[in-house]
Amino acid sequence: MYSRHTLPGKLLRHLLICGMITFALFPVLWIFSASLNPGNTLFGQAFIPENPTLRHYQELFNSPRHPFGLWLWNSIKVSGIASLLTVSLAALGAYALSRFRFRGRRTGLLALLIIQMFPQMLAMVAIYLLLLEIGRHIPGLGLNTHAGLIMVYLGGAMGFNTWLMKGYFDTIPRELEESAMIDGATHFQAFLQIILPLARPILAVIFILSFIGTYSDFLLPSILLTGTENFTFAVGLRLFILGEYATRWGIFAAACMLGALPILVVFLSLQRFLISGLTRGAVKG
Repeated sequence: MYSRHTLPGKLLRHLLICGMITFALFPVLWIFSASLNPGNTLFGQAFIPENPTLRHYQELFNSPRHPFGLWLWNSIKVSGIASLLTVSLAALGAYALSRFRFRGRRTGLLALLIIQMFPQMLAMVAIYLLLLEIGRHIPGLGLNTHAGLIMVYLGGAMGFNTWLMKGYFDTIPRELEESAMIDGATHFQAFLQIILPLARPILAVIFILSFIGTYSDFLLPSILLTGTENFTFAVGLRLFILGEYATRWGIFAAACMLGALPILVVFLSLQRFLISGLTRGAVKG
């Protein structure tokens, strides 16, 4: 076995890294190539198009029956609002579970963890019927509404995110808050002005995980959203391989490339917090 400090060891390590990078990037480069290819196929094409064109990207925004720009905005809006609310509510719940001792605290923590073990599919019928009934009394929170979809995402994300954030709060010394309270600060002021600034890594992690999970979700929006104008990106993307677009893989590839940009922007903006937030959040439970 080669040592990692020897020349063969370093060479082997670099070859493995290059192989993993190539394996990860190849599908992305292939789809990007297909989006520039004037043809409409994913197979039998040259990896580097002979006559690259942006025609598929232009067609995305020129189809009145398939409002791709609106679907993209719907996904950004739903994912952004759901992620911000998830971070806010999870932070409040995690702070209470981390700093206060009350009856049922451990039972509540265990219940949050157990609930996350149930597959989402088990609750689909119940969620549909619940939103159907809510929509009869509050139309803005029922089926085929973004507010109703966001509400469902909040309920599904609270357990794991609260548990993860609680573990991070446990690593922050209580003495910092106690010093602030001696100076006259309330619990909420200590939470807002001391804990949250120190917890920026875990807040960023929760936001990234929530945004990516919500943005790329297909199952829930496809069940709860029925109007084309309310579709999210993941649901609308399916229409580009149906009907008149059934054999036009070029426009589908272009939609995939543009649809990946919001996730890329969010991840690159907050990636510096990702590792520290995940590792510290897993120290205590």
